[in-house]
Amino acid sequence: MTSVATSENVEEEFLFAVRVAGKRAISRDTFLFELVEINSGALPAFTAGAHLTVITPKGVRRNYSLCSDAADTTHYEIAVKRDSNGRGGSISMADDVHEGAILTISAPRNNFELSPRAKQSIFIAGGIGITPILSMMRSLKRRQERADSEHSFQLFYCTRDAECAAFADVLEAEFPGIVTTHHDNGDVSNAFDFWPVLEKPTGAHVYCCGPKGLMESVADMTGHWPSGSIHFESFGVDAKSVSENRAFEVALVRSGNRLTVSREETLLEALRANGCVVRSSCESGTCGSCKTGVISGEVEHRDMVLSDEEKAHHIMVCVSRAAAGELVLDL
Repeated sequence: MTSVATSENVEEEFLFAVRVAGKRAISRDTFLFELVEINSGALPAFTAGAHLTVITPKGVRRNYSLCSDAADTTHYEIAVKRDSNGRGGSISMADDVHEGAILTISAPRNNFELSPRAKQSIFIAGGIGITPILSMMRSLKRRQERADSEHSFQLFYCTRDAECAAFADVLEAEFPGIVTTHHDNGDVSNAFDFWPVLEKPTGAHVYCCGPKGLMESVADMTGHWPSGSIHFESFGVDAKSVSENRAFEVALVRSGNRLTVSREETLLEALRANGCVVRSSCESGTCGSCKTGVISGEVEHRDMVLSDEEKAHHIMVCVSRAAAGELVLDL
């Protein structure tokens, strides 16, 4: 395995090169990439629900969930939806990466693991949010086939239309009878009603991945469920948030540095570009790794981690921004 030197914290940024063994369209504007070790060896092991960081041909870092079976380390599979309104990472992957290309990636890490305590799981996926959940379902099915688990599960998969439903054929073939698919055709009034599913806690664990609106809706409907039974994973900042971004200034009190965060980049990316290392993992506001102290300034919180009390003095630098004026951070 070929490792790549990095100035980041080595513990959280072990980078290495892989070859793109295959690329194919799996739905409208969504591509499946098969990644293999350059010397045909085994790749680092991972657990279902894990993600990895890819450095795109444009030089930006983007996180993608692994959708392949965690039992097979001969290759990784990631699915990337080309978002023309995004920050450019998905466009670079979709347009510039082809079979045979060499990419630099991180070792997998997991903030969205299956609970070992759960006997039943409810999976809720929106759009490309199906990617980690597919890996999780494959892991549970494998346990069932070994006859060492009575764990039952079901999937509710919401997309705009049938052409946007990534892995529709795979889900039908591998998981017959346990997948409910809903297409809203772009009409919010036609959104799937999860209340009959979530009204009464059943002892199941709920795993939700998709757009922020979907996750917020599920969070609202599961507030009465037992603590620790609801799990979220985000696949990134949505296009609406990006379109509303504005540039802002940041002062770092410990280093004395100042920097400007452009509307096209995250605060975390701007900190990295200016030599400031901040621990991070999901880069989507769901894991809590990059929580940073705020000395002063008004924050526009976009994460799903901080409590109301924590929001007074902290920011998740991977997704949140200045609401107005300058931010002064404890860095």
